[in-house]
Amino acid sequence: MVTPSGEQFEIRAAGYRAVITEAGASLRVLEYDGRALVDGFPDSESCSGGRGQLLMPWAGRIQDGSFTFGDRACQLPLSEPALRNASHGLVRWVSWTVEEHTGHSVSLVYRLPAQPGYPWSLDLHVSYDLSADGLTVTQTATNLADSPAPYACGAHPYLAVGEGPIDTWELTLPASRRTLVDERLLPVGSEPVDDTDYDFRIARPIKDTVFNDAFTELDRDEYGHAAVVLEGDRDGLTLWVDESVRWLQVFSGDALPYGARRAIAIEPMTAQANAFRTGEDLVTLAPSGEPGDDLSVSWGIRVN
Repeated sequence: MVTPSGEQFEIRAAGYRAVITEAGASLRVLEYDGRALVDGFPDSESCSGGRGQLLMPWAGRIQDGSFTFGDRACQLPLSEPALRNASHGLVRWVSWTVEEHTGHSVSLVYRLPAQPGYPWSLDLHVSYDLSADGLTVTQTATNLADSPAPYACGAHPYLAVGEGPIDTWELTLPASRRTLVDERLLPVGSEPVDDTDYDFRIARPIKDTVFNDAFTELDRDEYGHAAVVLEGDRDGLTLWVDESVRWLQVFSGDALPYGARRAIAIEPMTAQANAFRTGEDLVTLAPSGEPGDDLSVSWGIRVN
């Protein structure tokens, strides 16, 4: 018998334990000393709500699933039919192959073939590594095509510092600007967070704030890292992102048909929704074998 998310890859180190799945190379479990740091899903079920999934070769939504890149007009399947969008990439449900699996780390690979809607081949790679510094995730894409390829990436962990709801948890979100969206959850503008309900640059309780928002202009340390801090009825945690991650999508899960506000998704993204159409922060991978034909992005989670 095969579990719905395929083979399970467990890693452990320094009190941390993680389980990554064959399907989507998703982060199904992350614990520290037995307490959950993410709200994942049981091995008897498939992933729901995007929990722990990787978002490649784009994150967020593409309006009507259509975009033009160079002289190519592309039409993707509408994976979010209710809103007529193509959502969260092409690898959330595919079977990834293990490259290396040790006691504290696992790396998986997937070759994304050229296809209608995305006519470029990519080699995709992800590594999950546990240490005393927590979990480090590195997502890499390499262009195999003989022409430039559009690319963005993200991930979809739901963070947990207790049983929920999230209302009493304290959030520090180091972002100065929030995207405004239309009824299809597509960007239509932005605004500073100053004097709004979305200014969490200084830690404060989430209370009844509803999030389904992209944030940018992140405050960073001397290494280029930005850090989101969450404190709850158990010890807190930090999600950090490297300099390639320019956006954080925050989702409080109110629209989920189950477990609303049980955890909060903090999604590292190199570009926000609709980047394939707007070009905003879109990465162009150079043709195969040329400088700039790949991109690596790192982020991680640790206890405070």
